[in-house]
Amino acid sequence: MRFNTSLLHAGVTKEANGSTLPPVYQTSAFEQERAADLEKIFENKAPGYCYTRVANPTITAFENRITKLEGGIASVACASGMAALMNTFLNILSSGDELISSASLYGGTIDLFHDLEAFGITTRYVENNNWQQIEDSINEHTRLIFAETIGNPCLDVTDIEKLAEIAHAHDIPLVVDNTTSTAYLIQVLKHGADIVVNSSSKYINGSSNAISGILTDSGKFKWDKNRYPGFADYVKYGPMAFVAKLRNSLFRNMGACLAPVNAYLNIIGLETLGLRMERECSNALGLASWIENNYPDIKVNYPGLCSSKWHEIAKKQLTNGYGAILTIRVGSKEKAFKFIDSLTIPYTLSNIGDTKTLVIHPGSTISLHSTDKQKEDAGVFEDLIRVSVGIEDIDDLKEDFAQAFLNIAD
Repeated sequence: MRFNTSLLHAGVTKEANGSTLPPVYQTSAFEQERAADLEKIFENKAPGYCYTRVANPTITAFENRITKLEGGIASVACASGMAALMNTFLNILSSGDELISSASLYGGTIDLFHDLEAFGITTRYVENNNWQQIEDSINEHTRLIFAETIGNPCLDVTDIEKLAEIAHAHDIPLVVDNTTSTAYLIQVLKHGADIVVNSSSKYINGSSNAISGILTDSGKFKWDKNRYPGFADYVKYGPMAFVAKLRNSLFRNMGACLAPVNAYLNIIGLETLGLRMERECSNALGLASWIENNYPDIKVNYPGLCSSKWHEIAKKQLTNGYGAILTIRVGSKEKAFKFIDSLTIPYTLSNIGDTKTLVIHPGSTISLHSTDKQKEDAGVFEDLIRVSVGIEDIDDLKEDFAQAFLNIAD
């Protein structure tokens, strides 16, 4: 199936009574007819549901759709994108381990890496696509490499295939956060990534009405039980080792499960992902080009512009567009605040991927707790504004931005 068809039909199980959507199983626990049946479910010797913290049919339906969309073998849905990242990292890493990460990250992920220090896990930050620096950072303690497909808000584009090549040469898994791109722009598992994580609160949901995250495993990484001793009891599951370990320990015990109704809302949003992304990417390119051509004093950053240092990688790697996020620099923090307050169409809030255009000042919000060096590495400056472009008519957006630019003109 092609992309939009697969959104509607891939991974879909026919529901009872002719329903075209799965029902919301809004229940905490599930009854079994016999005590022995419940025992077998708890022992993982029989399929079935016992408790929504562990699994739920509505959530399973969402997971199956994402698995098909990403081209993986299994997915695990979590309460948020951060929960999906945490489950991924702690399923692989132990005290004394190190991970290598691109320095141009979403501020919340940087905060999470700081929290991992309490578990004895160290993060080594590198410049994105600086292959020599990445090679030099790998040592006997390195157990994971992480990057974002399109950095948020730096908008640098990771060469997934090259990074995967380096990771696998050292028998290290590559985990990629694909939230800003989604599978509409790139299926990172097909480009060599081993695990893909999405904050499904964003483009997958599309309407800012449900917090959630989901991770999808390719099933291709070979977990060496000597280098990854936590997998000793799970390597027997072959390609399903990562998910089997996660579901039988960390995921069920941490309890960061997705609510069934949020899974349902994501399923509805997922059906229009392709249509929304097509419009949003087109609008983002149109808005970025218009700003660059008409406002030479404004620095605009967008991978779809030839002026972007990441344009060639983006053109080679991404399909169907260059993403729906752009950033502008207006000269000062005061001007940034004044510009944001002058806009009438966009919402000023901390999210991306909505049908509506959203704006934010990253330096005072999502990167507030980052150090000055971390902000610089992530492309966060005092005069920077991040724009998550929605599906509005592009001429309305241009007119609104024009009056806001006029409002901050010297």
